[in-house]
Amino acid sequence: MSARKQVLLKRHRRQKRIALLLALVALLMVGVLVAWWWVPIFLVSGWVAHEAWFADHLFYAPADDYSYAFADSVPAIKGRIESGCVQLDGGLGEADTLVLQVQLKASWLGRWLDPYVLIGTDRQDFERGVSGCRYLNLSGQQDALIDGTLQLSGRFCRLEPVVTLFALSNPDYAEQRLMVIAPHADDAELAAFGMYSRARDVSILTLTQGEIEAEAYQAMGLDQATAARLKGRLRSWDSLAVPLWGGVPQSQCLQLGYYCLQLPAMQAQPELAVGSRESGESDTRSVRAANAMQLPGDADGVPSWRNLLADLVASLEHFQPEVVVTPHPQLDPHSDHVASTQALLEAIELSAWKPKTLLLYANHLHDNDRWPMGPAGFGIALPPAIEALPADGLWSPSLDATQRLDKAMALAMQHDLQGALPLKRRIRRLIQRVLAGRRWPATGEDEFFRKAVRRHELFWVRTLGE
Repeated sequence: MSARKQVLLKRHRRQKRIALLLALVALLMVGVLVAWWWVPIFLVSGWVAHEAWFADHLFYAPADDYSYAFADSVPAIKGRIESGCVQLDGGLGEADTLVLQVQLKASWLGRWLDPYVLIGTDRQDFERGVSGCRYLNLSGQQDALIDGTLQLSGRFCRLEPVVTLFALSNPDYAEQRLMVIAPHADDAELAAFGMYSRARDVSILTLTQGEIEAEAYQAMGLDQATAARLKGRLRSWDSLAVPLWGGVPQSQCLQLGYYCLQLPAMQAQPELAVGSRESGESDTRSVRAANAMQLPGDADGVPSWRNLLADLVASLEHFQPEVVVTPHPQLDPHSDHVASTQALLEAIELSAWKPKTLLLYANHLHDNDRWPMGPAGFGIALPPAIEALPADGLWSPSLDATQRLDKAMALAMQHDLQGALPLKRRIRRLIQRVLAGRRWPATGEDEFFRKAVRRHELFWVRTLGE
């Protein structure tokens, strides 16, 4: 995680500890002044309430406004909600990505059940107790919007009638030569399976083995190092094999074999070899045998920043992508994700081949672990932007039902997204299903099956060389 998210998480946990201490003092007073048998009843009730309504990692107040800056060239069309439909004061032109700025206010029920907005056949969810500026994704609903028949209504929340539509125009980047940068196996599928599976020319580079946190393999009787090596081999195989489900042959996929959560340490000392935290390995060649091309790092297998940059430069010059899909360096706080994009930018400076465009994605967030909120299969509203972000463009291609199912199956093939949930999380989901009305998909138990399999994929567009 980034330093900022660590600070937010520490503050969140400190506030929880203070609240727990106050609650325990109150319970002791109840036990002494009223009756001791009320104490276990309040303890169980408090725990259930916490699991149902207070277990989310939400590092901002639901009343905070989201704040997005759009370029001056992006049309901002005023409009209003009349008789339940969006009416605009201007035309859309050739816009493909449509973002509606609205003001939301949760009802009293919206403090206990997730408030959401129905947008024609779509649904987009927000924080319980929401009260402020939010951004709906209307991409794919152009026809109804132009006709003035796009219905908009809140459930457990109220929308102010005055709205503003931002209409962004993009080429179809899937028609250009693409390269997807995946810090770990599954990042490419989580962020961009729908887009890359219809691309005419795509390469996928996975930077790390993803070998750590292999406790599930230790349960097979393996020691920590052996379990980590097995997990690294499996996830490296995933990075080469799963893209074939999306039509990308192994010859277009490269596994670079660096080690999970070690990219920032490599960046800090570019010549230093930084081996795995858990597997005991320090030679990237252990998982490179299936690569279809030789890379500079194959010469010595040293897991260093210098070798990573050389591998990226060679890949850029070999595949010659016009567009590179990579983690958003300001929005996605995972340390490997931030370092991956920083490595890419350094490599572009060194490379003879210069891509034209970056498409930035966020598989994690600083401020909200549940985004995209709401059930699987629905749209992706813009994420929380409490701190200022660059005024990038946006591109949000739509996925139909068949593409969403294929994406879910691609995730199901990933070893890191398999396996049963821990008992505590199963109990939490049962409580939230009963008391908070939340639902999870049948395609898989990992939270990413809910968050990533959506009506939209979402990318921030950053033009290089300007």
